[in-house]
Amino acid sequence: MKKLLLVTAIAAFSLSSAQAAPKFYGKVFLTADYINAKADMNTRLGVNETTKVLSAYDEDVVELNSHSSRMGVKGSEAMTDNMDVVYQLEYRISVDGDDKSFKSRDTYLGLANKHFGEFRFGRNSSVLGEVDKAIVTEGYWDNLGDSKLKSNNKPRALNMLDDSRQDNSMVWIAPKYKDLPVELRVQYALDESSAADSNDSQDGFGASLMYKAKAGYTLGLAYSKDMDISDDINILDLTDPDEPRRSKVDYGGDVIRAEVTADLDKYMAVPVTLGLLYQQADYDFTGSKKEKGLVVSGEMDLKNFTKPASVYLQYNKTDNLNGYNNSNSEQMVLGGKYKFKKNITAHAYIGKNSADYVAVGKIKGVDVNDKKYERYDNIESDIEVFAFGGGLEYKF
Repeated sequence: MKKLLLVTAIAAFSLSSAQAAPKFYGKVFLTADYINAKADMNTRLGVNETTKVLSAYDEDVVELNSHSSRMGVKGSEAMTDNMDVVYQLEYRISVDGDDKSFKSRDTYLGLANKHFGEFRFGRNSSVLGEVDKAIVTEGYWDNLGDSKLKSNNKPRALNMLDDSRQDNSMVWIAPKYKDLPVELRVQYALDESSAADSNDSQDGFGASLMYKAKAGYTLGLAYSKDMDISDDINILDLTDPDEPRRSKVDYGGDVIRAEVTADLDKYMAVPVTLGLLYQQADYDFTGSKKEKGLVVSGEMDLKNFTKPASVYLQYNKTDNLNGYNNSNSEQMVLGGKYKFKKNITAHAYIGKNSADYVAVGKIKGVDVNDKKYERYDNIESDIEVFAFGGGLEYKF
């Protein structure tokens, strides 16, 4: 009898202490892209002056590119009747092999409560990214956030500021209220790099609100401060007007984004979803201008295919890229998707991006006395990128 009770107790303990199995998931998205990039400098240089900014550049290349490929584990486990532990460990992988390291995406540990909502602590995507339903481009042209050149030797398609991931951050997802189709998120991000001097601290915060109506439209509004706008940049220092210098400064700022989408099929039996997004970013470095971004999109379902398919068209316009006056870009992309299965999608797209790009550059010269000198100035360039490609996206 005692042995039976012991076995029963052990079994009961094992069942009560069993952990909920985590879910392993991921995505592999690989494309082949043809890219033609051109760049030409507009700034007039003096006689015997040179700079490293690209001019008369015209190159073609075919690339294999990995787009947001990832793998991770996530799950939850009950602590009490009303409280669960939630967790996620997600990492970016480069399927094409250009980057052989794993890079952290959203990784967090948190608590979910039926009455108080969900709290996530760790590395979280900015709440700005919750307002993105109007953005339909995929693959190579999913390029929001590419607002400045990584190198003077390689032009690329330039676009407005996008959301970013925030280290040392907390996100609160408000609980659902009855059947109201509203989602509220609030975020706070610690700037631990300045912990030694509280006067220099640039902790960030933000919030987003999404309304998804059953009538087929969505409304979104998001705001962040010192999160998505937080970096360093070279500016032209005019402290001495006779000898301008290049100065690298840290900056912050705030950004507000609003969008609306509408499924016309709900109103006039037209299988088209339209999207409109407007964003304004206010950089806080000296001499900066407000970056203003606009996205207009439309996606149409194709009913004459045996599998779900769609085509889309998206136009992007950005004024004052990175807060630089007269640094602007325009982009137009046509694309399509074909779903072989729920987790397997084929993509194809073609697009063009044109930008008037402004950045501080070093100019070297030789004066009339054959004496070498250096000076700094804002260098203006025309950059044009044309690309088409396609590939396969697999989710597991």
